[in-house]
Amino acid sequence: MTMSRRKQKWSVDFTRDRMGRNIIPSAFPDPVGYVETCPQVETSDMDVSLIAKQSWGVAIGPLKQLPMNLLVMYMAGNTISIFPIMVVGMMLWRPLQTFLSLSSLLDQFRGDHSAVQKLVFIFSNLLMVLIALFKCHSMGLLPTSPSDWLQFIALREQLEVTGGGMALT
Repeated sequence: MTMSRRKQKWSVDFTRDRMGRNIIPSAFPDPVGYVETCPQVETSDMDVSLIAKQSWGVAIGPLKQLPMNLLVMYMAGNTISIFPIMVVGMMLWRPLQTFLSLSSLLDQFRGDHSAVQKLVFIFSNLLMVLIALFKCHSMGLLPTSPSDWLQFIALREQLEVTGGGMALT
C-alpha cells in the first residue's frame, strides 16, 4: 500500500464525520460577519484621486532626488578622478535616459493637471542636467575659457625673425 492511499493517524478529514458519513457543507451555519453579497462601493472618485496622486508622485520624482544628488556632488569634490567623474556621469545620464523615453513616461500622466505635471517633470529633469553641467564647469571639464579654444585660432604671420643679434627680414 502506498503512502498516499494509507490514512495517516495525524490526518484529519473534514468532509466526513466520526461515523464516516459525508457532511454536507451547507449544513454548517455561516460564520459571524459573513454576508452573501458584498456592498457596492463607489470607486470612481477614489480612482481619480489615486491616479492624480500617483501622477504627481512621478512628476515630482526627480525633484525628490535633487537634495541627495547635490550632497553627493558636494562630497565628491572638484578634482578630476574616477569617483567625481562617475558621479557627474550618472547625474547626466539619468535625465538624458529619461528624455530618450519621454513619450512613454508622459503617457502616465492623466487627470486634470496632466499638462502641469508634464511641465514639472520636464523642468525637474532639465534642472538635473543643468546642475550636472555646472559641476562639469566647476571641475574644468567644459571648454568655457578662451584658452580652451586656442587650437582653432589662426597663428599670426611673423614679420621678422631675429637670430644671433642681427635683424633678418
